[in-house]
Amino acid sequence: MPRQRDFYEILGVSKDASQEEIRKAYLKLAHQYHPDKTGGDKAAEEKLKEVNAAYDTLKNPEKRKQYDAMSSNPFGDMGGFGGFGSAGPAGSAGSAGGGFDAPFDDFFDVLFGRGGGGGARGHRRTMRPGNDLEYRVKISLREAARGVQRTIRFSRSETCPDCNGSGAARGSQPTVCPECHGSGQVRRSQGFFSISQPCPRCGGAGRIVTNPCSRCSGRGSVKVDREIKVDLPAGIDTGQRLRVAGEGEPGEGGGPRGDLYILVEVEHDDIFQRDGNDVICQVPISFPQAVLGDKIRVPTLNGEAELKIPAGAQSGQLFRMRGLGIPDVHGYHQGDQIVRIQVETPTRLTKEQRELIERFRDLSSSQNYPLHRRFLETAKRFFGGG
Repeated sequence: MPRQRDFYEILGVSKDASQEEIRKAYLKLAHQYHPDKTGGDKAAEEKLKEVNAAYDTLKNPEKRKQYDAMSSNPFGDMGGFGGFGSAGPAGSAGSAGGGFDAPFDDFFDVLFGRGGGGGARGHRRTMRPGNDLEYRVKISLREAARGVQRTIRFSRSETCPDCNGSGAARGSQPTVCPECHGSGQVRRSQGFFSISQPCPRCGGAGRIVTNPCSRCSGRGSVKVDREIKVDLPAGIDTGQRLRVAGEGEPGEGGGPRGDLYILVEVEHDDIFQRDGNDVICQVPISFPQAVLGDKIRVPTLNGEAELKIPAGAQSGQLFRMRGLGIPDVHGYHQGDQIVRIQVETPTRLTKEQRELIERFRDLSSSQNYPLHRRFLETAKRFFGGG
């Protein structure tokens, strides 16, 4: 009679796999061959029986040790392992009657990333952290550059002081749920599987409030206003969040509070435009200042500073002022301020001003306008003029 397939091969793990690796491999395969996934396919059912039998042996360190010893003997009888093979009825692993009593606490923990494990069955009063809260705050660009402290006012749930969180009126207590008998779980058979689910009547609490607290209406919690001071660090930007630990909703079953997240929005500024840790501002200068050069005063995030404009400055030219930008929120470096000058063409000229401009025009030559000269030369070549 042919030997049954190797249990390690069935689960797709190596012989030196850890118990956790074996458990995860099993859960993956159990999900893959679940009747809800396969539509009752007979081959998948047989495959699931093999998977169950393999896991039933390898999950138990003592059984695994015996199996390893016997599998190393080419003449060993493996029929006693897993309930299938040369001895024992096929599919006998799990609960009585050939069904599969899946450890679904572990199953869904792995599938949906809840963590935990251990295969415990029945209802457990799980400690769960409370929900996180989010608060949006608007600050100016100058506040973002310097850092600012803000007072945050928000509402959150607190344990009801009248019923101490039980949801029952004073002088009464919640009663045991008659449907799940206090376990918080009910068992449902779905074809080959028997699955534990949260009790629909009590929501998994195992208790029912028949005389609800008048203050919280049986919820066990009430909304309260909360006020805290929050320091927003220098350099913070739109879209960044600050975590304030333990200021969220209360946990369940003795679990810790959730956190409060402060979502920051930096408002538009009329003078400065932020570019990372740099700030850009546009400063108009007069035609004579651009021609002759000048020293001008420009606004910065911390007041005013002097900027030297060289003679012959062009409109749109950029000047970098080191260290006058926004500090990095982690304190690594300070950004710069970039000044873009805009040469303003004079308007509403007097007769004398116009005469002077015309005189300047007549005295000018192409040597005074190198950019214009290069443009004309390039355009001439483009049109085939040599």
